[in-house]
Amino acid sequence: MPLGNEPAKLLQHKLHYQGRKFNFTVDRIELPNGVAGEWECIHHPGGAMAVPITPEGKLVLVKQYRFATQGRILEFPAGTLEIGESPATTIGREIEEETGYRAGKWQNLGEFFLAPGYSDEIIYAFLAQDLEKLAVRPPGDDDEDIEVLLMTRSEFETAIHAGEPIDAKSIAAYFLACKYLG
Repeated sequence: MPLGNEPAKLLQHKLHYQGRKFNFTVDRIELPNGVAGEWECIHHPGGAMAVPITPEGKLVLVKQYRFATQGRILEFPAGTLEIGESPATTIGREIEEETGYRAGKWQNLGEFFLAPGYSDEIIYAFLAQDLEKLAVRPPGDDDEDIEVLLMTRSEFETAIHAGEPIDAKSIAAYFLACKYLG
């Protein structure tokens, strides 16, 4: 089922900002229920992410500095879709760059909106299994400040319940992956 298939009526395009990774618009629209108003939206090309698990049953996570939160967030590897790139290609590249692992087996976990109150970004989630450690980790983006961590499922769930800074997409994808992890 396609996500977001009931568009509002555009009454007036008011503002547009084109950024490096996403665009921002302010538009006057009419909602399907007839209510008109002004809404802001971040338009994003989408992202792909994976819940990687080693043959020994350890989750591979990254602790990454995020400027928007002014701190480090525990998350699964993820990346923005490049133009013309499939979500599977994106996450295959990102998992290698961010963690230094390559997956031999992939399971599609589905897709979901990340923050539908202000963005159209869709996350494509995968389970990455049969991981092999690469001899050399490919170079990532210059602005990435990443530490790779291995955690048991129990340790990750404890971190979630303890309120450690973990992004929502990682929590959602983890629980989608649980049915495949036994």
